[in-house]
Amino acid sequence: MINIEVNINGEDYRLEVEDDLRLIDLLRDKLHLTGTKEGCGEGECGACTVILDGKSVNSCLLLVAQVHGKRITTIEGLGDENNLHPIQRAFLEQGAVQCGYCIPGMVLSAKAFLDTNSTPKREEIREAISGNLCRCTGYEKIIDSIERASEFMQEEGSEARE
Repeated sequence: MINIEVNINGEDYRLEVEDDLRLIDLLRDKLHLTGTKEGCGEGECGACTVILDGKSVNSCLLLVAQVHGKRITTIEGLGDENNLHPIQRAFLEQGAVQCGYCIPGMVLSAKAFLDTNSTPKREEIREAISGNLCRCTGYEKIIDSIERASEFMQEEGSEARE
């Protein structure tokens, strides 16, 4: 067992966890943040994407010991059903959500990307989400959504970036 401190979605946690516990298992099984999905378990599909200190990462590939002292954002840390984040609004507006399994990871990859590039080109968006697979929508609506989210975020200013 190890002790860690981590900030998840703005809340500080002090946890005693197994040495070999993966981040995705902490999020889903112990903290019940089930918006993070497990797909392949090998870092290939991106369904488990979270934001770790501003960068998108695959939570299935990280041990909890590696996130000690870090800041993590999961899909639950963005908007809620009454106050959607601009990226979530854009995905709904553009019809980019079908089964929804990959969407939390897509949204978080988009957020990490748009936080560093507020006026992206389509090719840059494709590259930014290249680690996230979707079997339902194809990628055009997702790319359209990220472009639209960029517009929303520019219109709404910096508060939309939280």
